[in-house]
Amino acid sequence: MNILLFGITRDITGHSKLTVPANAGVSTVKELKSWLGQQYPAMQTLSSLAVAVDSEYAEDDDAIHAGQEIALIPPVSGG
Repeated sequence: MNILLFGITRDITGHSKLTVPANAGVSTVKELKSWLGQQYPAMQTLSSLAVAVDSEYAEDDDAIHAGQEIALIPPVSGG
């Protein structure tokens, strides 16, 4: 499963793309967020983290599959 990262999520990981191993037990958005928090504890400090699956915002209970385009949408500040 390949994940696209932007903004601070890219800064935290040091990568613009991540690969989640097939044996990581990730099959929902919630499980992906949990896995990311375990791999990169700084992810847990973000005020929010949205996930897009095939260019649509996804909810925590939504299933995700290896062939889908998955992107992390970090919080955005403005002024």
